[in-house]
Amino acid sequence: MDFNVKKLASDAGVFFTRAVQFTEEKLGQAEKTELDVHLENLLARADCTKNWTEKIFRQTEVLLQPNPIDHTGARIEEFFYEKLDRKVPSRATNGELLGQYMLDAAKDFGPSTPYGSTLIKVGESQRKLGGTEREFIQSSAISFLTPLRNFLEGDWRTISKERRLLENRRLDLDICKARLKKAKVAEAKASCEGDATPDFQETRPRNYVLSASASALWSEEVDKAEMELRVAQTEFDRQAEVTRLLLEGISSTHVHHLRCLHEFVEAQAAYYAQCHLHMLELQKELSSSDEDVLPNAFAVNPSSLAAFSSPSPSTSASPAPPTPATLETDTLKGEEGRPPASGSRKAKVLYDYDAADTSELSLLADELITVYTVPGMDPDWLIGERGNQKGKVPVTYLELLS
Repeated sequence: MDFNVKKLASDAGVFFTRAVQFTEEKLGQAEKTELDVHLENLLARADCTKNWTEKIFRQTEVLLQPNPIDHTGARIEEFFYEKLDRKVPSRATNGELLGQYMLDAAKDFGPSTPYGSTLIKVGESQRKLGGTEREFIQSSAISFLTPLRNFLEGDWRTISKERRLLENRRLDLDICKARLKKAKVAEAKASCEGDATPDFQETRPRNYVLSASASALWSEEVDKAEMELRVAQTEFDRQAEVTRLLLEGISSTHVHHLRCLHEFVEAQAAYYAQCHLHMLELQKELSSSDEDVLPNAFAVNPSSLAAFSSPSPSTSASPAPPTPATLETDTLKGEEGRPPASGSRKAKVLYDYDAADTSELSLLADELITVYTVPGMDPDWLIGERGNQKGKVPVTYLELLS
């Protein structure tokens, strides 16, 4: 117990001495040993790496799991499983949950109804999207988040520990320098005054015997301070070298994080490509199955569908018109046997228009064509005829004539 008390008192004394030195440096009352330029640059680079790595790591976590409440809960769950040395269970993504809700709703609404059957198709696609998202999150966590976390929780903690130790060694070195400087000043003063009594208060005057002159005492104090300074300088140099080697390893960390960043980009590109493919398949399926229920509902950009799918086959049994139509498509076949809903009218073309696919009619500015509408058709489009050619034309490119 006595040893522990002495050690505690010694540590408290060292801490107090360092605190005094640090305070005097901040107030400009003590000299400070400056690190070499190379080491200072390495320290600044390490700080920059740590700060930006931490920000990128946190924001990537938010990107992969946007909901902050869910994110906090997930982190707590992962923490407990990690402490228990057990594997974290796979959690359903938001897309998978949405898909499951849609499938459950379709059962109540009736799978044979238009709404119920569509919910089933959209729900399945949402579950596919959710599964793709889960795979992306898992791969990103392994290839990108884990290396960043290992750096922050492993390498950086080691660097921070050695930096604190280097700062303590520097404070000890400066304390020894200041002590040696004071001893030399006192020695010079004593040598000028001759053999004089040292300027300190005797605590036991009867037992104290002055065995040497003040100059000799201060010479011993200078020798002692010089020896302490050499030891402090050696420890400081050794610690500076250890810290420098650790900081130079930041370059290898950058190379490793660069490789992980490439893997993250590849995973993200594959994720978005797969999601795009799922949505195109869903759009094509809904466009073909709901054509009679919601005509032209998915005809906003026909060219995007034409690149990935062929025109849907017509279900109409209407006979072909008497005049030939070389550019007609299956989209128009269901409309050929229907009479115009509001009668035919002449229209003047205002601008040139290139047909996006074979269901549309190309236009030239200032030409006259015949237009009419059919029941259930998108109001932004009309059926245009020019000789033996017929197809959909946009209303905004036309000036209707009376």
